[in-house]
Amino acid sequence: MKTKRFAMVLDSSKCIDCKACTVACKIENKVPMGQDNYRNWVAEGPLRGKFPDLGQSFQPGQCMQCANTPCDHVCPTGATRVNRDGIVLVDDHKCIGCKYCITACPYNARYYNEVTGAVDKCTFCVQRIYRGRQPACVETCPTKVRVFGDLNDRNSEVSRLLVKHAYKVEKPEMGTDPFLFYII
Repeated sequence: MKTKRFAMVLDSSKCIDCKACTVACKIENKVPMGQDNYRNWVAEGPLRGKFPDLGQSFQPGQCMQCANTPCDHVCPTGATRVNRDGIVLVDDHKCIGCKYCITACPYNARYYNEVTGAVDKCTFCVQRIYRGRQPACVETCPTKVRVFGDLNDRNSEVSRLLVKHAYKVEKPEMGTDPFLFYII
């Protein structure tokens, strides 16, 4: 059986900052209320132009599902691990809440969950994708900013998008080999 390598391709030019992705994520993954509790986010770019002709861009973000995981390397209990499909997971039964992984993540993609007493992050909604569904953020986005799929399948939509479009990854200088790709 061929191994999958899950990834996400984002077209930020389609983002209207409606926050449907963040709301869907919080509900699906039982993320506690609070501004510092999040698995995904939408960063706002600076305003462009002069009134009344103004514009603004937005960039959705979440765990980059890195191949070279600084969060995994600093975890003293082995709570953080990468599964066979490239998804970075946290075992909240092993996590002692030391927050080393939060400090190590160059993307600020983790938070401490006071309810579980463990660090939490995006898992591509692993509980959904292994049942054949899309991550909640992908499914709910009205403008289809995010596309999720298997990069090892040359016919998947994520593979086709990366062949068709130029793209970038965030902070390539960190050497983390992220698996979130932004169309440019």
